[in-house]
Order: sequence, then structure tokens, then C-alpha cells
Amino acid sequence: MNSALYANYLNILKQELVPALGCTEPIAIAYAAAKAHQVLGEFPDSVNMSLSGNIIKNVKGVTVPNSGGLKGIDVAAILGIVGGNADKALEVLSEITEDDIARTRELVKQHVCSCSLVEGVDNLYITAKVIKGDHFASVTIEHQHTNITRIEKDGEVILDNPYQAECKTVIDKSKLTVKDILDFADQVRIEDVQPIIDRQIKLNSAIAQEGLDNNYGAQIGKTLMHVWGKSVTTRACARAAAGSDARMGGCSMPVVINSGSGNQGMTVSLPVIVFADEWEVSHEKLCRSLVVSNLIAIHQKYYIGSLSAYCGAVSAACGAGAGITYMYGGTYQQVSLTIINTLGNVGGIVCDGAKPSCAAKIASSVDAALMAFQLSIQNKSFLPGEGIIKDDIEETIKSMGYIGRVGMRSTDTEILNVMIDRADINQEC
Repeated sequence: MNSALYANYLNILKQELVPALGCTEPIAIAYAAAKAHQVLGEFPDSVNMSLSGNIIKNVKGVTVPNSGGLKGIDVAAILGIVGGNADKALEVLSEITEDDIARTRELVKQHVCSCSLVEGVDNLYITAKVIKGDHFASVTIEHQHTNITRIEKDGEVILDNPYQAECKTVIDKSKLTVKDILDFADQVRIEDVQPIIDRQIKLNSAIAQEGLDNNYGAQIGKTLMHVWGKSVTTRACARAAAGSDARMGGCSMPVVINSGSGNQGMTVSLPVIVFADEWEVSHEKLCRSLVVSNLIAIHQKYYIGSLSAYCGAVSAACGAGAGITYMYGGTYQQVSLTIINTLGNVGGIVCDGAKPSCAAKIASSVDAALMAFQLSIQNKSFLPGEGIIKDDIEETIKSMGYIGRVGMRSTDTEILNVMIDRADINQEC
């Protein structure tokens, strides 16, 4: 493949596959608040959080990492201010101490944090405004969890929206196609991707084991291993679910994310790692297969968007299924059929926020992707014209993305209405 496309695909992996500590939505809130504190230069008296509905939805039910088991928008924001290190971005809460947690508990009781729902903005939108007397600082994040688009201090604009220009010059996800992803995986110099992929293997495998060894959330991963036995299919579903059990339960271990999500990062990688172990493939083959799985997931999410009513476990499981098909020796056609068979089955599972039940959705999505793989290697699939399936794999991916981004927009609104009373949103803090 040409050098520009090669560099683009490599840069996508470098930008997307980064470590994050805890569910990325509360972490993004903590990061924005910590950055605002840093800009203000003194400890604030209060903090105001202005958030999109999808951020509120994804923070409401998940445990904030290193918080002593606490949940909530106010906890994430205050903990970021009290002990967060803004220079560490998605690992902003990695240095939290017991004293920080105790102080956060006290400030939560004092209701120093307020929040409001902002409509008509990007699905991923956060503004943290910290106030000390007559002075204030505000930080706005949009589009991506660490993408700061605006910084103000006492009315002076310090930074104003570099997002669009940066995106056009660094990476272009619109250039992703299934065929080129497979070509890239075949041709990429292993030394270019191995450090990125090895970090994903190490961190995500560690938190999966943590989820199996200890009791987090509904213990989906442990339950699957106990009830379904230890077949490769069960292990693939269970390890991905166990990682989510731990992460949604507030485990402080970092994971390598995909498409801005730790759950998606684990779903896209752990099943592939399990099958590589079962089939005893070389480490290089595992790395190349994970290149496929990660890029296929990112390819789908480009059309869906960072946050929506469409559960990202489905697109991530599609990626894992595609990576496993590639590892097995499947052709371009068979990899495409795996994606089609997964989307034709579980496409459209709704996202009702980050919380323990994400682990169950991950297990279901991985199970569907593995069934899709078994069908594809026998050249069996759902056919064009059956539901959302189109004549071409790229058109099928685009159609599913349109459903997730546009078709499920009203669904997203109604999910939020069910989850929270908008009139009482301030009480959610």
C-alpha cells in the first residue's frame, strides 16, 4: 500500500490505542476539572459542570476509579480537582490518595459541585468551570475524551477550538476500508505496531484476570466460566466480560482503549488473545490479527460516532470476530461475512450508560461475533436485502453507522429521559 495510507493507518492506531484508568466518561470529567483547577492556579470554592446527555448517561451508574467505590458526576469532578494530575490525561486519577478520597467525600456533602444538561452540542461535550471568589477558569472538551477545544480564565480566551484542523492533518479515518485494513495487517512492519499492541495485550489481559479473580459488579465473567465450562468460546466471552466487570466496578488498573472506550478496547482484544493462545499462533500473527480487530472496530465507529444509543460492544465484537477470522486464515470475503453476520444479528443493542451490565452486553456481542466467524468460514451469511444487509461490506458498515448516529438519535433522548429527570438534573450532582 502507498506510504501515505500506511502512515495514516499507523497514526490511527497510535492515537486510538492509549491507556486509560477507569471508565472514560467520568475520567474525562475529572480531566476537565483538574485542568480547570490547573488554569485557575488556586483551589476553587465551587465547580460547575455543563454536560451533554451522553456524558451524563455514561457517568450516572459507573464507579469512579480510585474513589473508594463512589459514583457520580460530582465525585468525578471533585476528585479531579482535589488530587487529579491534568498532565496525565486519561490517567488523571492515577495518583489519588486516601486523604484525597476523604476530602472528596466532605466536599460532596457540601454540594460544591453543580451540573446542567447542555443540548444542541456534540454527544461528547464537557465544560468544567471552577470558581474562586471573583476569579474563574473553564475548560471545554468535545468530540474526544481528551480533546480540549476551549480554555478561558477570567474572561480571557486562552485556547479556542483547534480540533478540526488537528484532525485533518494527523489522521483521516474516512480512508479506512476492510480491504485496506487487511492489506495493512499483512504488510505492516511488525516493529511499527508491536509496542502499541504489546501494551494492549499486557494491560487488558491483566484487568481481565483481575475480574476473574475477584468479585466486581454482577460477576458476569466469573459466572460464565463457572456455568459454561472452559471452552475457547466461553473463555473468549468470559475474559472480555471479566475485564468490564472490573472496570465498571471501579478497578484502578489501566486498560488500552479503542474508539475512546475501555470496554471496547477489551472487547476488541481479549477474544483475539484467547483464540491465539488456543491455536498456538506466533506472537507476530497475534499482533497482526489485533491490528485487524482494532482497525475494523474504529472503521465502524467512525460512522456511528464516539457516543450514541448504539452499544459500542457490538462494533468492538465485530472487530474481534474479524481479527479471529483473519488469524484463522480467512479471506477478505470471509472477514467481510463475519462483520455482516454479526451486524445482522446483534446490530443495534442500545447503550443505557456505563455500568455493570456492560459486561453482559460484551459477552453477548462476542458470542454473536464467534457464531458469525463459524458461519463465515463455511461461507454462510445473511444475504443482501435481508434487513440492513447491503450488497457491499462498506455499504453495510455505513448503513449500520447511519442507524447508530441518526436513526437512534431519538432513542438516545428517550433513554436519557428514562434514566434521569431533566428537571432535577442538578440533584444528580
